[in-house]
Amino acid sequence: MHLVVIAWLYVALMAAIAEATNTTGTVLGAVFTFLLYGLGPVALVVYLLATPARRRSLKAREMAEREAAVRAAAARSGEPDAGGKASADPVAPMREKA
Repeated sequence: MHLVVIAWLYVALMAAIAEATNTTGTVLGAVFTFLLYGLGPVALVVYLLATPARRRSLKAREMAEREAAVRAAAARSGEPDAGGKASADPVAPMREKA
């Protein structure tokens, strides 16, 4: 995608230079040519094509914030996390004989 953007801007720049150096052209017309045929469409296309990536990063950030909030709430509760890990107690509890 970067190659297409660079190529489009190059073509728009060459068109602007051709307009500026033409005997009937002006520098102001060249600037508007570059802005309206070069930067404007490229900025719009890049923005639209980057929308899915922005949505993915936003969802990932929200999920990370939720997980951090859940971990913080679990740490404040003082209860075990029920993670299925063995107890850290050095002495195992005694079982009653049947």
